[in-house]
Amino acid sequence: MSNSRQEYKISDAPIEIIDGDRGKNYPKQNEFYEDGYCLFLNANNVTKEGFLFNSMQFITKEKDELLRSGKLRRGDIVLTTRGTIGNVVYYNDNVPLEHVRINSGMVIFRCNQDKIIPGFLFQFMRSPFFHAQINALKSGVAQPQLPICDIKYMTIPIPSLTEQLKISSILSAYDDLIENNTRRIKILEEIAQRIYREWFVDFRFPTHPNPPLSGRGYKSSGGRMIDSELGKIPEGWEIVETGIRFTTVLGGTPSRFKDEYWDKGTIPWIQSSKINETRIIDESEFITELGLQNSSTKMMPKRTTVVAITGATLGQVSMLEIETCANQSVVGIYDKENIFNEYIYYKFCEIIESIILKAGGGAQQHINKEIINAEKFSIPPIEIINIFNQIICPICDLIRNLLIRNKNLKTTRDLLLPKLISGELDVENLAIAIRQNGDNK
Repeated sequence: MSNSRQEYKISDAPIEIIDGDRGKNYPKQNEFYEDGYCLFLNANNVTKEGFLFNSMQFITKEKDELLRSGKLRRGDIVLTTRGTIGNVVYYNDNVPLEHVRINSGMVIFRCNQDKIIPGFLFQFMRSPFFHAQINALKSGVAQPQLPICDIKYMTIPIPSLTEQLKISSILSAYDDLIENNTRRIKILEEIAQRIYREWFVDFRFPTHPNPPLSGRGYKSSGGRMIDSELGKIPEGWEIVETGIRFTTVLGGTPSRFKDEYWDKGTIPWIQSSKINETRIIDESEFITELGLQNSSTKMMPKRTTVVAITGATLGQVSMLEIETCANQSVVGIYDKENIFNEYIYYKFCEIIESIILKAGGGAQQHINKEIINAEKFSIPPIEIINIFNQIICPICDLIRNLLIRNKNLKTTRDLLLPKLISGELDVENLAIAIRQNGDNK
C-alpha cells in the first residue's frame, strides 16, 4: 500500500452522509406521477449497472420544495440501504435529469472535494472492500437494511488527491468504454427492431436481392394483401402455429439434493432471471451430464428465442448466444433449419404482450408451453426471409460481439479495482492522463 494512503472511519472522513426526508411531507402514493419536476428515485432506478430509468416516478415542484433533505447534487453517490443493499450509482454530468431525490431506502454520500474526489469514492464504493463491510453490518432477514448509524463505522482508505485522480481515471476509462458499447448496442437493437416492424408489421419490405436498410420504396410481395385468419397479410405468406412449425423446449432443474448433478459440471444452464439480459452470452451455473440426463431440462442451440413464463420476469424475451439448457420457468423456441431464428425473436418481442394476456394462475401468473405452442403468426416466403437475414444477422452478430467485449472489459476493470483501491498496484509514479475531476465525462 502506498505510504501516502490513510484510512478513515466514514464518520471522520471528509464525507457527508445524507438521508432522505422521512418526515410528514414524505410523498404519499397518490403524489407520484409518471412525469413531473423532480424524479423520486426508487429501488428499480438504482442497479449494480448504474441508473436505470425504465420505470420512473416524479413529484411536483411544490412537493419537492416541502422536503428538507435527500436532493442530489452533481458529484453525489447514492447507496441503497434497504431491501437490495449495496447498489451504488454516481450522479455525475452524464445523468440527464436535473432534479432528483432519494427515497427512504437510500443514502447520499457527498464529498468535500478539496480532500476526496467523487470519482474515487464511487470506485471505492464498488470495491469488494466496501461491500465486505456492508455484509458485516447489515441486519434483518425478510427486509435487510443498513442504518446510517452503522455506516459511520465503515472505513475508507484515502490516498493523495493525485493518486485518487489517477485511480479514478484508470477505472472510469473502462466505464466509458462499457458505456459507449452499451449505447451502440441500444442503437443497433433499435435499428433491427425498426427494420423488422417496417418489413413485417407495416409490410413495407423489399423483394430486390440487394435492398437498402428498409423496404421503403419497394412493393410488397405479390403486390397485394389477402385475407387470413389473422387479418390482412401479403399474398404468398403463411400462417403457422408455433409448436407445429418450430421446435419448443420447456426447461427444468436437476435435483439440488444430488451433488453429482452439479459438482464439476460443464454443461451451461440458465435461470429465468437471465432473460432480463439483452442477449444471453453466459450461463447462470453449470450442470453435469448426469444432471442433464436425469431432469427435464434440454439443450437449446444458439439464437434460440427464450421466454420467461412465470415470476418476476414473466413475459421477458431474450435470445441465446450460447448453447445452453434452462430451468422450468423458461420456454425456448427455435427453427431446426436455422433460417427463421432471428425472425422468431423479433416476432415474439412484437407479440409477447398479447401472449401475456393469455397467462393463467391468478396471483402467480404464468404462461405455459401449450400457450406458446398454440400461438399463431404469419411468416414470409423463404426469399424474403433470406433478404432479411442478410441485413439482420450481421447486426445481431455485432450486438453479441459488443456484449462479449463489455463482459471482458468489466472483468478486467473488476480485477484492477481492488488492486488499485488497496494500493497493491501503486499509481503514484505512473504517468496517466488525469481527468479534471476524475469523473466519467
